[in-house]
Amino acid sequence: MTNLETGKPPGWMSSFLRLFVIQGSWNYRSMLGSGFAYCMIPLLRRRGLSGHELDEAVRSHMGPFNAHPYLAGLVLGAVARMEGGGTDTQSIERFKRAIQGSLGGLGDVLIWGAWLPATLLLALVLTWAGAPPWIPVGVFLIVYNSGHLALRWWGYSQGLQHGKDVGVRVRGAELSRLSQRVFSGGALLLGILTGAFLVSRFAAENPGALWSFAAIAAFGVGLKFGHRALRGTTLVLVLVITLLTALGNV
Repeated sequence: MTNLETGKPPGWMSSFLRLFVIQGSWNYRSMLGSGFAYCMIPLLRRRGLSGHELDEAVRSHMGPFNAHPYLAGLVLGAVARMEGGGTDTQSIERFKRAIQGSLGGLGDVLIWGAWLPATLLLALVLTWAGAPPWIPVGVFLIVYNSGHLALRWWGYSQGLQHGKDVGVRVRGAELSRLSQRVFSGGALLLGILTGAFLVSRFAAENPGALWSFAAIAAFGVGLKFGHRALRGTTLVLVLVITLLTALGNV
């Protein structure tokens, strides 16, 4: 049963915490399916299921399921609400199949394509600005993890609140637009880092007008076009900086 005051079913917090290991049993047959079933166990137990009934209920959630792990909680929360409302197993499976693809693509773009490169670039900019090593590392860990924790919590809460209608809520949240904003921020950081890199590595202590112009040009190129190849460019830039640093220490 669902708590009428909070809209949250018994066992919801234990289920949410299990989301952090939903990939622990990833496999090519069910992908996140077994992990999803593991997350459902606290909810099913709080419904009074045990023994053979619990076993059957868990097995019903072990079918193939694949979505971005940070957004899987959205489906988990929605299914929990649907289960509490007496929705049949076939309808739940159709819902999971219908929504999983869009969540996978959206999560890949937002997290792996935008958020992770942008936070990594932020740490690199701080490093290039002369901050002690622990500051860029700390900023990266805090900013990146704050973002993905907030996304996990938001998705799970929306699923619990809206159930099978959560897809409408996701479209209204405009996560794609958020991805573009993160892309733009990452492109800005990429331009700053590229300009600083050109000046400091190749212009010695006296950049002169030519190198200053090159830095400004790199900033503009990063701001304008960086979002088109943000993730790949970030990784290449990290490798180049690491190589140059290693050569400089030889």
